[in-house]
Amino acid sequence: MEHAWLGPPIDARPLFRPEHAALYATLRDLTPAEWGREVVPGWSVHDLAAHLLGDYLGRIPGRRERRAPAPDEPLEAFIHRINQEWVDSHRQRGSVALVEAIDQAAPEVADHFETRDPFRPALGVSWAGAVPAPGWLDAAREFTEYWAHRQQIRHVIGQRTDPQPRPFSVVLDTFMRALPHTLRDVVAPAGTQLRLSATGPAGSTWTVTAVGRGRWSLAEPPVAEPDTIVTIDPETAWRLCVRSVEPDTALARARVDGDHDLAAAALRIVSIVY
Repeated sequence: MEHAWLGPPIDARPLFRPEHAALYATLRDLTPAEWGREVVPGWSVHDLAAHLLGDYLGRIPGRRERRAPAPDEPLEAFIHRINQEWVDSHRQRGSVALVEAIDQAAPEVADHFETRDPFRPALGVSWAGAVPAPGWLDAAREFTEYWAHRQQIRHVIGQRTDPQPRPFSVVLDTFMRALPHTLRDVVAPAGTQLRLSATGPAGSTWTVTAVGRGRWSLAEPPVAEPDTIVTIDPETAWRLCVRSVEPDTALARARVDGDHDLAAAALRIVSIVY
């Protein structure tokens, strides 16, 4: 299989509608002051909601203009630029209208992913090194976008990360598909294995194996005693992948058994366009 190195498929499709319901409930209950709180540098909760609307519309065929990078414009710079332009264009839109627009778009997004072939080539997932990506990874990546932004809003209004294990586990599983790409510049003997475990109800274990010529895979059978074991709490894990926790901090919080340098390389993982 062309994308076997990414590991077994993830089915995030049943989670889009519950995630939207949770997002809608969060946005609906915000106070005017909370709408104005800064979530990330330069973006308020209102700005992040506008960004989410743009994400929704961008996945509905015909609902948002397709644009291409300028000549010689890196992908990351292009994505950040068009996201900022979209947010800027919606700064004067009222919060009620914004929530209504999100609520109207969400079912169409769910329909889109629920009816699409999960194995058909889809939008690339650059942080996983899959361009194009299989449809299941594209859908799972899109789900993580919605979930992670909702957590950012929760945090800024004084709530903790939503502990529901099923969506949290899918987010972690999706983010960890970046491990082979993260280790692409690490040269190790074929068969070298690193096991990364996230603790708790939402946690799981991922084993990435060197398969030669600088390539790593999540598809190889795990051995009983891998060369390196990294154990980390799920909150640090997901926040590391979106860079709200830095790799050095994550490494300090993790337990490492084995090759410390290999563990440090794995914890440079990033699962967003950064």
